[in-house]
Amino acid sequence: MEAHLSKDERIELRVSSKDKRIFKRAQKLSGDKSFSSFIVRIVKKHAEEIVSKNDRIIATEKDRQVFFDAVFGNSKPNQNLVEAAKKYKSKTS
Repeated sequence: MEAHLSKDERIELRVSSKDKRIFKRAQKLSGDKSFSSFIVRIVKKHAEEIVSKNDRIIATEKDRQVFFDAVFGNSKPNQNLVEAAKKYKSKTS
């Protein structure tokens, strides 16, 4: 359940009469009780999709960079990795 949020911000925009007619028609067809709630719901849904897609792209880019740094980077193995490799080699020899 979403907490009640204060609605003290206002957005003003101008649209063509043709756009407003289609928005109003869509609002009536959607069952939203008010034009404002319809506009907020639709814009919020699309904004969340855009942000989510962007976050996935950024995460994917970070993962790619971590992978390539690990594979092709010039870092040397730490002491734990060296010891694990020695232990593995002694058990498989």
